[in-house]
Amino acid sequence: MHNNPSYVRVFATFLRNSLVRDMTFRSNFIIESISSLAWVFMNLGFYTLIFMHADEIGKGTGWGQYEFFVFLATTMFVNSLVQAFFMPNAEEFSELIRTGNLDFALLKPIDTQFLISFNKMNWSQLSTFATGLGLLVFSLWKLSTRPVNALSFSPVSVILYPFFILCGVLILYSLMITLAASSVWLGRNQSLYNFWFYITNFSRYPMEIYGGPYGTPLRHFFTFIIPVLVVVNVPARILTRPIRPEQLWEWQLSLFALFATLLSLLFSRWVFTRSLLSYRSASS
Repeated sequence: MHNNPSYVRVFATFLRNSLVRDMTFRSNFIIESISSLAWVFMNLGFYTLIFMHADEIGKGTGWGQYEFFVFLATTMFVNSLVQAFFMPNAEEFSELIRTGNLDFALLKPIDTQFLISFNKMNWSQLSTFATGLGLLVFSLWKLSTRPVNALSFSPVSVILYPFFILCGVLILYSLMITLAASSVWLGRNQSLYNFWFYITNFSRYPMEIYGGPYGTPLRHFFTFIIPVLVVVNVPARILTRPIRPEQLWEWQLSLFALFATLLSLLFSRWVFTRSLLSYRSASS
């Protein structure tokens, strides 16, 4: 018996088991995929209607139709990965506490946070990821065919784009596992998804629209306190408006995204471990 299990093999087993479970109930899998796609296309249609009457999202922001569609595709990537890998497990965490089944997770010879975070996967959410990929390719193609080529990103941008998408996923994961860990103290956190939806709503729009006496405090709060605005803004900006040496604040924003990712992971790990110290097992 191995005392140090291979996390890669365990993760692959979780993926396989989740796929088998989803394929066992194929009708439900198809319905969930269609529901996700319907939500995506309704949003896409809504923004298409907006751009029939406006040239940009926010006056003078520079986020035209296809620039914003790159932003929207990036949102799809981040949200689909978070909802596929982490949302089912975060929602189940409170049930593990209530039923006492968390005891079995604590007894396993593997990191508890890893086990809780990746135990299940919702494969149907990857339909949103595939749609986002198609939207990204289409939007970049439309930008490249403009009379004045707006598509001027470098090979470095192609590398940085998925890297900062990963950073965004980790930031949202940290927020989600922190909210889930609060179930230990609250007993049952049924408002997890609602609170998650309210918070992540701010990340679905370019940060340039948050201006004025009310918008600026919101931009600062959701950039530097709860850094959800950097989740999509940084990777989307890399493709649509590559970082330039003369734009110091863009470099600072990208560096801050790295710092926010590391700090978010450390904070969520601290909250999770502290919550386990407060956990009272079913046998106590």
